Amino acid sequence: MAVVESIHEVPPQAASRERRYYISSLEGADAKRMVRAIRSHWGIENKLHYVLDVSFAEDQCRIRKGHAAENFRRIRHMALNLLRRETDKKRGIKGKRLLAGWDHDYLLKLLSG
Repeated sequence: MAVVESIHEVPPQAASRERRYYISSLEGADAKRMVRAIRSHWGIENKLHYVLDVSFAEDQCRIRKGHAAENFRRIRHMALNLLRRETDKKRGIKGKRLLAGWDHDYLLKLLSG
């Protein structure tokens, strides 16, 4: 078990404290090892969220009914994986996505792998 307490300070607002609790299977983990594992996890999570938000405007999505939000999340992840796998075009994910919308041959290349 581990607890991480963080203090968030953004003037002129008052500082806020937050505690997050973790259960881990790391055996004999000291504080430094636990912090590395936690930061590594959140680093991966933040990078994925950033790409999805910038490339797919995920935060602007207003899909709320039934399982539609989860289904669209899965489709976005599949599209992101296809776009990352393609290395011929030297563009970012957003650029590759736009190109796939404009060029049917490029879209077929992405889908066929």
